[in-house]
Formats: sequence, structure tokens, C-alpha cells
Amino acid sequence: MPGTRYFLTGALGCIGAWVVKALAERGDEPVVFDTGTDRRRLAAIMDDGVLSAVRFVRGDVTDGSAVTAAMSDSGARRIIHLAGLQVPTCRANPPLGALVNVVGTLNVFEAARASGIAHVVYASSAAVFGITDEAVDETVTPEPLTHYGVFKQANEGNARVYFRDHGVSSVGLRPFTVYGVGRDAGITSDPTRAMKSALVGRPFHIRFSGPTDFIHVADTAAAFIACADQAPEGAHVFNIHGATIDVADIVRAIDAHLPAAARGLITFGGSAIPMPPALDDTALRRTIPGLPQTSVDAGIADTIARFTALRDSGRLDTSDIEEPTAAPRA
Repeated sequence: MPGTRYFLTGALGCIGAWVVKALAERGDEPVVFDTGTDRRRLAAIMDDGVLSAVRFVRGDVTDGSAVTAAMSDSGARRIIHLAGLQVPTCRANPPLGALVNVVGTLNVFEAARASGIAHVVYASSAAVFGITDEAVDETVTPEPLTHYGVFKQANEGNARVYFRDHGVSSVGLRPFTVYGVGRDAGITSDPTRAMKSALVGRPFHIRFSGPTDFIHVADTAAAFIACADQAPEGAHVFNIHGATIDVADIVRAIDAHLPAAARGLITFGGSAIPMPPALDDTALRRTIPGLPQTSVDAGIADTIARFTALRDSGRLDTSDIEEPTAAPRA
């Protein structure tokens, strides 16, 4: 029997690839709507036979009519919206960032309303918060410090309006430092890229320091899927927490799982990322019980094992580390 059909945006990215993997492997039907055609993140974590069953639809989230047509044609009844531009792009080109991150999200909600789909799950971010050393829960007032964070906060507000005005329920999830195979863009990708770089014998400098909320990508993907399957009616926003760990401890944990010849190649330094280092996700886990929580040690071991298998089979993509970032000279 066919499984449940899901309409996915941003599924060629890191979190999206792991969502596709999880859905396809349990027998569901992901319909991937994306403007790109680069499937390397999917190919890195999925068997060819499973990947060949995934349906791809070419389209841009900034084109509202294309989103609505594709969603309607897909026959999907569940939506996971992950498409978006990250902090550096939003900083360099705020109008483009707003077009993709805000208008694109509005287009997804409009398409859901037109298609009679009652629930949307979308990616928000810990970037909605300002600087604090305290653990934050959903009662903390957002004070974003970047265009990206402002755009994510706008999406949360728009989601509330769609529920109030049109009855479209939603969940926005706020991850922070997601790591794992496929994480290759943005400053918080540095720990993952460092693992890959060390495995191929190249030095790598992680560009930030201090504590961060570190969560394995498989756990992140599982939370998005669980919210699409189980979340109650209403417009909800939830933090998602992994483990709060200092970058120095991340580097030590990575070194412990690397071959001896690869140890000591990773350095770190720079300011802490101006976001809360600890996200309280009690509300999410109370609403959706049983979410996985991979330990840092197990997550790093899994990531390095996957990178090692890709390297040994000649399939490791090193395009994101071809210009290694060396530690600054003293």
C-alpha cells in the first residue's frame, strides 16, 4: 500500500535531504518542489533505489502560482516547508532574502489554503532571539539581530494570522547548530565541515567559539516529520534542542573519533554566535512525545563514519572545503 504523500520545499538542502530519506525509507511519498537540481546531499545519504522513487518538481517558492499548482497536482495532504536563504545571503541582499524567506513562506501558506490542506510545518530559527546567556523557551520575546532572524519572526507572525483568518494550522521549529552529513553552508556548518576536512587531511578553523546548541540533523528531520504527523490544531512555534556544548568540547569529541593521523587539524576561535546557547524544548517534547535525542558522541561518530564511507568509495563531495580556512597566524 502506498504511504502518506508529503509536499516538501527546500528538500535539496541538509535538513530537507534527511526528511526525504526518513520519509522514503518508511514507505511514504515525498514530492520535492525546488528551484535547484543538485541532488548531491540526497545521494550522500540515500541508496539509489530509494532515491529513484522520490518525485521531483522544478519550481520556485517565490512564484505563488507555481507553488499552488504544484501543491495541488501533488495530491499531498502534509507540507514541510524548508526553503530559505541563510544569514550571509540575507545580509548581503536583504530584498532577495525577504522575497525567498517571507514571500516564499506566504506562498506556501496560500497554496495550502487553496488546496484545502489544514496544516503546514515550516522552518523557523533560533535566530529570532537576541543575545543572552540564559536558556530560552517560547515565552521569551524575540529580538532578532539579523535580517534572517527578522524574516523568520515575520513568518511566525504570518502563521498566526493564517490560523486566525483561515484556519490553517502550523508548527514552526527553531533549530540552531544542526550538524551531520549534508551540512555544508553557513557559519554553523563549520563543525561538520571540520570533520570532513580532517578526514581528507586538511586543516580547518571553526570560526566561532563558546557554547552552542548542537543538534544532529536526523533528530531535526524527525521533529519536522513528527510535527507534520501529530501536531495539534493551532499556530505553534517550538524550540528544538540538542545539547548545549562548548566548541572546545566539540573539537575534542571530533578528535576522539578521527583516525590518529587526522587529529589536531581542527582549530577554533572568534566570537560566540549571537544567539542563545541553550534552547528549552520542553514544550515541543510535551506536545510531541518520543522525539529522538542523539548524544553528541553518537552523532559525531555517525557523521564521521558516513564521511569515511563516502571518502573510501570515492563519493565524498569536498567542494565546500576546497579553500580550507586556516587558523590565523599568531
